[in-house]
Amino acid sequence: MHRRTLLALPALALASPALAQQATPWPDRPVRIVVPYPPGGSNDILARILAEALRERLGQPFVIENRAGAGGNIGADLVAKAAPDGTTLLLTAPGPLAINDQVYRSMPYDPARDLVPVALVATVPIVLMVSNGLPAHSVAELIALARARPGQLSFGSSGNASTNHLAGELLKAMAGINITHIPYRGAAPAMTDLINGTLALMFDNMPGSIGQIREGRVRALAIAGAHRAPVLPELPTVAEAGGPALAGFDAEAWFGLAAPGGTPAALVERINQQVKAALALPGVQARFVEAGATSSTLDAAGFARFVAAERDKWGKVVQASGARAE
Repeated sequence: MHRRTLLALPALALASPALAQQATPWPDRPVRIVVPYPPGGSNDILARILAEALRERLGQPFVIENRAGAGGNIGADLVAKAAPDGTTLLLTAPGPLAINDQVYRSMPYDPARDLVPVALVATVPIVLMVSNGLPAHSVAELIALARARPGQLSFGSSGNASTNHLAGELLKAMAGINITHIPYRGAAPAMTDLINGTLALMFDNMPGSIGQIREGRVRALAIAGAHRAPVLPELPTVAEAGGPALAGFDAEAWFGLAAPGGTPAALVERINQQVKAALALPGVQARFVEAGATSSTLDAAGFARFVAAERDKWGKVVQASGARAE
């Protein structure tokens, strides 16, 4: 090779980081997937399914790290401040990407600047459940009971600004009832209190609750989304079962992968393609269906548009309910 060509190579590498990035395989070392909620909830369940599939497909370790607290902000902030090299990713519910900065008075990161949407992993139904000891066997009976006991019924959620919290706020507003929100550091501890009767009711994502429903530890009343869930087809929707006041009630959860701000676009798209390929594996599809989840085929740009639409949708609920968190 001519001496002039050799001298030009370092300059070419510096001038074309995108070309260098495209030439680098992903992953070329272990990857940490941060889940901003405790183990045992829907986010954690789906993250572990995805991590196992990626590990088998790509031959590198994918390690789940649970960093719960502040409605997901603690784990999200950890990723926001990580190196933008594809070795630290966030798998999260909507809050840290699309809702929290509209609810929390102060944020440790800017979701639009410090996190990059990478892939929509799954959408999942939200289910309305009550404690077995509560004398309510339908949505109509629950609404009547709440009206008879204003302020006495408590509903739990996986944390302030979670879709499950806002589903409860939407129920309060549309049904005209007064129920008390109790935020938890994740859905799993809230479910424990629903089972033991400390909580009266709870909206939760299907993957984290379907086992408790099938085993009879809690009583499911309805699906919060616009359509019934194939995994529990006998359950009506809240809109179907709640009467005219709840017509149009619609709340659905999703889980998506994000990377630190500044991650090169070529790397973001490479990760998106690998995640979609892992989600398409038959074994992964079967496990998602069993959990009541539907996987996604959106590219990174499509997921970014989806996050923006969700921000607008839930922002209206936040404004209408006045939901706030410290």
